[in-house]
Amino acid sequence: MGILGWIVFGLLFGAAAKLVMPGRDPGGIIVTIILGTIGAVVGGMLGRALGLYTEAEPAGFLGALFGSVVVLSIYRLAVRRRRVLR
Repeated sequence: MGILGWIVFGLLFGAAAKLVMPGRDPGGIIVTIILGTIGAVVGGMLGRALGLYTEAEPAGFLGALFGSVVVLSIYRLAVRRRRVLR
């Protein structure tokens, strides 16, 4: 699966990350989906680079979901911290 496939899955995993991490997102659903796409691409590529799975294995979906949740968490912390400093 190429980068385009990870982007498509990222849209789905962005929404899934929102379900896994309920609560208010500072940027709304569009930002959540964009961050999910970034997380899925990074998580998927990182898992393959580390040799945890290959392209056709279902474990790639878990890597994409994990990456999406991590990126969304970092974003929430960064925005929350920036709002506190104002």
